[in-house]
Amino acid sequence: MLNTAFTIVYVLSSIWAIGAIVYHGRRPSRSVSWVLVIITLPILGAVLYYLFGMNRRKFKFFNTKEFEKRNKYTYPKNSIQEKFGVHFETDTQKEKLNRLIEANSNTTAKSGNHITVLQDGGETFNMLFKSMEEAQKFIHVQYYILEQGDLLDKMLELFERKIKQGVEIRIIYDSLGSYQLRGRPRKKFQNIGVKIYPIMPIRLKNLLFSLNFRNHRKIVIIDNKLAFTGGINVSDKYISRKSGLGKWKDIHLKLEGPIVNDLHLIFLKDYYFACRNTDFHVSKYLFEQEKKGSVNAQVVSGGPDSKHPTIMQQYIGMMNKAKHSIRIANPYFVPGDTFLQSLKIVALEGIDISLLVPKKSDSKAAKFAMFSHFEELLQVGVKIYLREDFSHSKVMIVDDDLVSIGSGNFDIRSFELNYEANVLIYDQKIGSEMVHEYEKICEKANLVTTQRFQNRTIWQKFLEGLFKFFKPLI
Repeated sequence: MLNTAFTIVYVLSSIWAIGAIVYHGRRPSRSVSWVLVIITLPILGAVLYYLFGMNRRKFKFFNTKEFEKRNKYTYPKNSIQEKFGVHFETDTQKEKLNRLIEANSNTTAKSGNHITVLQDGGETFNMLFKSMEEAQKFIHVQYYILEQGDLLDKMLELFERKIKQGVEIRIIYDSLGSYQLRGRPRKKFQNIGVKIYPIMPIRLKNLLFSLNFRNHRKIVIIDNKLAFTGGINVSDKYISRKSGLGKWKDIHLKLEGPIVNDLHLIFLKDYYFACRNTDFHVSKYLFEQEKKGSVNAQVVSGGPDSKHPTIMQQYIGMMNKAKHSIRIANPYFVPGDTFLQSLKIVALEGIDISLLVPKKSDSKAAKFAMFSHFEELLQVGVKIYLREDFSHSKVMIVDDDLVSIGSGNFDIRSFELNYEANVLIYDQKIGSEMVHEYEKICEKANLVTTQRFQNRTIWQKFLEGLFKFFKPLI
């Protein structure tokens, strides 16, 4: 009796899920992956598809007033654009990239910025806390992960002092990534006067629409004078070796100049969406910037409510601009077929491409899925380096004058499902410095050769093939 009931539920749920895939599916390769998940995981596969696979761009969730709050505010371009807007008249490829990002993110390249590249967690948090101590008006904080530990305790103590000095503190965080902040840890911040809100909290009534769409951004704004962004979360993994992977490496940015407004506007939109306060006015916190340096830079932001896959199109746009080299560093290099085909085309055109990834990973599923693409990349001449330490960096360097640093991974989640923020830097000096650091790491890393890689065990090949089909869930 139980077997018959199970069979009926399995067949009906599978028919429903596969029908939904056929009707709503956007890409055949991803649809096939989901069909295999549904068949190999009875009932559970259909549930997973319902939670993580359905194309909800076509559903009411993306048309509700709550979701449209993100687009309520747009900082006026007029004077600031006339003063700091960049047009790459002598470089048509850069100008095309600039226009692509403007069409997707509503942000243009800005001149007059000063950018400091922070190479690890220790350097980042030393600079961040020092800058927070100097805040006079407000500190706005947004992270995917706020994890309990020494860093979060230090942040709490610092904020308590600053609030007593009259500084406004606002925090927004991803409710899944920062699950440790629920309950008493969050109340500690509330009790000292911090305005703190989760983004898309996971509740039963909105579970089906919010669980799969996470806010992966890391942004700090201080007095609207300077900003921090990149790949580093608030976690002791970045400053100590408590993790099984040792101390995590990552790259972050400190920014000053006109670009701060573009990053700040992302935070303010997300904050307005999270706090649901109709009396919150962003104009109080945004004002025109002055020139702080000579770097041209552009903010790239995207999410599941974007009309196009912004982060993927940014990376492909950068690749198409390449004249001689592309360097990528990422721990979760599990892109879809569109990006992979674009990368292989550029490699076959003779562009020198290298991929730097950690040998160890905090996600075995992501590691096996990533390794499953290595053979086809090696066949077109992509150099693959395995570093011994764990790096969480999301970096792309094209030639030696175009650098992207931010929160966007090279995977389906960052391309389609997460809210992300990158900074695209058009600068020869920073580009050359990043190339130098990248090559230093590659010299110590293990170069993967085709012959050596083909000799891996049958079991490893099987796991790679298996997790390749589960890419939509990774």
